[in-house]
Amino acid sequence: MAASLLALPPVSDAQPAKVPRVGFLLANSASNPQVQRALDVFRQTLRELGYVEGQSIAIEYRSAEGKPERLPELAAELVRSKVDVIVTGGGGPPAQAAQRATRVIPIVMSGVADPVAAGLVTSLARPGANITGPTGISDQLMGKQLELLREMVPKVTRVSVLWNPTNPGNIHQLREAEKAAGALGMRLHPVEVRRPGDVDTAFVAIKGQRAEALLVLLDVISYEQREKIADLAAQSRLPAVYGHSAFAEAGGLMSYAANSSDGPRGSAIYVDKILKGAKPADLPVEQPTRFELALNLRTAKALGITIPPSVLLRADQRME
Repeated sequence: MAASLLALPPVSDAQPAKVPRVGFLLANSASNPQVQRALDVFRQTLRELGYVEGQSIAIEYRSAEGKPERLPELAAELVRSKVDVIVTGGGGPPAQAAQRATRVIPIVMSGVADPVAAGLVTSLARPGANITGPTGISDQLMGKQLELLREMVPKVTRVSVLWNPTNPGNIHQLREAEKAAGALGMRLHPVEVRRPGDVDTAFVAIKGQRAEALLVLLDVISYEQREKIADLAAQSRLPAVYGHSAFAEAGGLMSYAANSSDGPRGSAIYVDKILKGAKPADLPVEQPTRFELALNLRTAKALGITIPPSVLLRADQRME
């Protein structure tokens, strides 16, 4: 009997491995096709890194449905649920809501225009706290968008700008746009859109400015109102440039922005590094290196614009 007992395998005290939990805080609706594509890229990248959702990683989603005022409570919900990492999508507002909710749980932001000015990180090279991630904006982006307007409409000088002054990223973008406009001989005329109901009023103001073109800065409000903005721009006979391809898909003339897959792919890579022990404070914020030009050919035709071959050849997407 003693010999038999000695031959039995020892009883293990090991506990099942803990499944890491990721909280995803979205500014826009999770049912939006563009948001779905971004989430698909994020999940696919996690799979490539060896994670299986529901088995070796769990993801909890919270969406503000385009209503920024909901973000603080949604961020607090994720903190209360004790997720291991919070990922934010939709620029500055969700990242700031997550930062206000916790200074302990690691946060991976995405698409924030100027995370230093927004008070999210100390510097791009050494973020310094519990937040890092890929940005979606470079200082050259506004200049490229205005250059595209000049190529499409060579004589344009007066450009209205739709922006949200409560969004720190928009403040940074407007400052960079004004620098670029001066070099191009353009004058910018900012028009505020702080809430969805401001869009109609903004276009009344734009008409009074006798604008020749329109620049729309990317924000939660402008994104959610993109179809209305594109329609009003068309009705006003205004060639417009936007900061996300979703605007061109919605009928906007053209967009020029960071590659739409790089942000969610980069976010997944940051999550992997953090779950393996890296500290957000030590992970540099990555700026975009690839950009996409999307053209809506139908809108160009309706506006009577002949797209120059040099612009057409550079287009990554062409909407018929």
